[in-house]
Amino acid sequence: MSEAVVQVGNLFKSYGAVEALRGVSFDVEEGELFGLLGPNGAGKTTTIEILEGMRTPDRGIARVCGLDPQKNALELKHMVGAALQSTSLPDKMRVGETLELFSRFYRNPRDPEELLRRFQLEEKRDETYNHLSGGQKQRLALALALINNPRMIFLDEPTAGLDPQVRREIYDILEELKQEKKTILLTTHYIEEAERLCDRVAIVDHGRVMAMGSPRELKHRSAGTTRIEVHLGRPVVDGALGRLDGVADCRELEGAYILHSTKPTQTIVALVKHLEAENVELQGLEMFSPSLEDVFLELTGRRLRE
Repeated sequence: MSEAVVQVGNLFKSYGAVEALRGVSFDVEEGELFGLLGPNGAGKTTTIEILEGMRTPDRGIARVCGLDPQKNALELKHMVGAALQSTSLPDKMRVGETLELFSRFYRNPRDPEELLRRFQLEEKRDETYNHLSGGQKQRLALALALINNPRMIFLDEPTAGLDPQVRREIYDILEELKQEKKTILLTTHYIEEAERLCDRVAIVDHGRVMAMGSPRELKHRSAGTTRIEVHLGRPVVDGALGRLDGVADCRELEGAYILHSTKPTQTIVALVKHLEAENVELQGLEMFSPSLEDVFLELTGRRLRE
């Protein structure tokens, strides 16, 4: 098997007393769309910035295309494309001239005209950056990430803050890149983004990789269970809900009770009977099929929130 395009081994990074990374390890194979999934502050951006050469790790291994991002930064810039969490360009810079300018920084650039067409920016060619919408700015950021015809692409929260329609447009672009077998490392805190786009996912929390595998493999951890979220008029004591028929796991979280049940019908019947007996009002009940959200809940005891 050929060498992985990205190699991360036992990576540590601290900012003062804050441990941002605590032994992160994973590989990204050629042609793979690999996701780092976790909440804000999990260590995703620190990891990607180390791989881009923007930060120095305290210890551990970081290799991209066989190169050390710290020692081989000049060579690596021709092989790597990146869209940062926030892209900022001079307000009066025009879309067309931005792509033309950036193309001159690299030895094997893509045709700026082709990227304008691909990212639906032809009509915005002469528009200045400050007049672009959020979605147009993000499409320009993705076009700039491809201008050097990179072997490896880093995308840090590429759809954060965008409305659902624009987010879906970005998904379509990423799925096209995936079909072209581009190697992509994506950070996200959106469950649906990871499930829809990623070949493999590393769930990251508090600077550690908690679990790794394909979305299907990770969801298999919760296979055979249904998540039932229950909102009650007052708390239930003594762990009574965890003893209901079919309940495999019960947690109290953010004012709700989260039940994972292997027999959801029996669980709901038993729940209603118990609440009637205890004279507790049922204010709300929702059922969900297994998802990466459930895996994250089981691993961390909390939700994956923006």
